[in-house]
Amino acid sequence: MLPELLGEIMERVEASEDRWPQRQNVVTCACVCKKWREAMREIVRASSPGSGKITFPSCLKQPGPSDFPNHCIIKRCKKNSTFYLFLSLTPSFTDKGKFLLAARRYRHGAHIEYIISLDADDLSQSSNAYVGKLSSDFLGTNFTIYDSQPPHSGAKPSSSRTSRRFASKRISPQVPAGNFEVGKVSYKFNLLKSRGPRRMVCSVKCPLPEERADKHLDDSKAKIAEGAAPGLAILKNKAPRWHEHLQCWCLNFHGRVTVASVKNFQLAATVDPSQPGGKGDEEKVLLQFGKVGDDTFTMDYRSPLSPYLAFAICLTSFGTKLACE
Repeated sequence: MLPELLGEIMERVEASEDRWPQRQNVVTCACVCKKWREAMREIVRASSPGSGKITFPSCLKQPGPSDFPNHCIIKRCKKNSTFYLFLSLTPSFTDKGKFLLAARRYRHGAHIEYIISLDADDLSQSSNAYVGKLSSDFLGTNFTIYDSQPPHSGAKPSSSRTSRRFASKRISPQVPAGNFEVGKVSYKFNLLKSRGPRRMVCSVKCPLPEERADKHLDDSKAKIAEGAAPGLAILKNKAPRWHEHLQCWCLNFHGRVTVASVKNFQLAATVDPSQPGGKGDEEKVLLQFGKVGDDTFTMDYRSPLSPYLAFAICLTSFGTKLACE
């Protein structure tokens, strides 16, 4: 079989899966011969780099599309405090679509943690499917996003005890075992109890598209040497308008949100004064999250956010925010 035909077949097989495959077929094909191995390597390395398409698990840490958002659905299970992220394959809110990530909420003393995994049935830090976590403070107003993989070369893992997530073995000696901080989300206090939704600010280290990695390698190394985080983005929620007739705060979600909730939000990029030449477009929504049912929510994201970062940010909206609403 020609490598080109083999590559097309494998891409279709991967794209048709409703869950992440075990990659047995990919490994088997790669063992046939050198040409097939090169074909499999190209498929695994990137599926349409820069397009924002989600075909392989590695795409979950890559930026979404820049021209139009990817539409996703978040399903909540209150019974076991679990959240499931699906890529929407149809416009319907009832269809689950393709499973991407799962998260479970745990309480550690006065703090809350969300463990994020590739496996919907195995959500623990000791699992091989573990991809990161979200940690909150006592008030539930400040969150830190951690990635199981370093965001750039030279990144140092968190010094907390929970960062040592492997009990007895390492998945790969080349990959550092730990949690690497990739973002923070803060909800502003509302001490006067004035009317209005929550106000939030996000600071995240967005990944560069794979096709641009080599081009920006030297710039990234220079920023790291200066102590700056590559791809740093500052996001703030768009301010809603008060609707006199409906007597409520309103945002235009373009039909993607149908239920009024304090959890609903839209995030746009702002100018970061600490970054020279930083630009922001407050009208372009990079991430929107809203309620469409009792336990069903929509999540629409675009570049420079990855599915993983967008999911982690949306998880912060769940739960009570003391003195914020």
